[in-house]
Amino acid sequence: MSCKVKVCGITNIDDALMACRHGADALGFVFYEKSPRYVSPETANAIVAKLPPFVTPVALFVDASEDCIFSVISGSARWMIQFHGEESEGQCIVFNRPYMKALRVQKGDDIVALVDQYPSACAILLDAYKAGVPGGTGDVFDWSLVPNELSKLIVLAGGLTASNVKQAIHQVAPYAVDVSGGVELSKGVKCEQKIRDFIKGAKCESR
Repeated sequence: MSCKVKVCGITNIDDALMACRHGADALGFVFYEKSPRYVSPETANAIVAKLPPFVTPVALFVDASEDCIFSVISGSARWMIQFHGEESEGQCIVFNRPYMKALRVQKGDDIVALVDQYPSACAILLDAYKAGVPGGTGDVFDWSLVPNELSKLIVLAGGLTASNVKQAIHQVAPYAVDVSGGVELSKGVKCEQKIRDFIKGAKCESR
């Protein structure tokens, strides 16, 4: 099965459509105001309205209020949600949308037990742990920590680039890979060549 690719940190329509042209399966929009890749609900929903079919928009939140989340997802029936904070499963299912839960991996974690706390999730995103930072660190974690058999589909994130995505897929065999900083010119501004090379590497390795 071909590995899916999510390009995260989309802030403008040009980058969104460019990523779609090169084969992105999903686009991530960050609704965490402390992030340099933050985008307003109005801007994000305007972009989502122009996306081609079969591309999934993913709304990323970090311990956001219900009102904040509803203000985004009410703008389109296409939204999937990514919870990137300390949300419980009970908090994730309130919105009646497909969701994935991000877990920040560090040595000593019982990843199987952590994943099993979210039986309603469509997938689990595994990212690098860095104290005080919810994600988007650009750091790679030790992929050998990922168990071979988990109860959920895995989306692998954390420091992925065109130069290491093939190795990551070969070692972890995730359902999807998630990239943000690894395909940027600057924070929130994507590089077409990097996106092209990343998606090509991910799709070729997983055939």
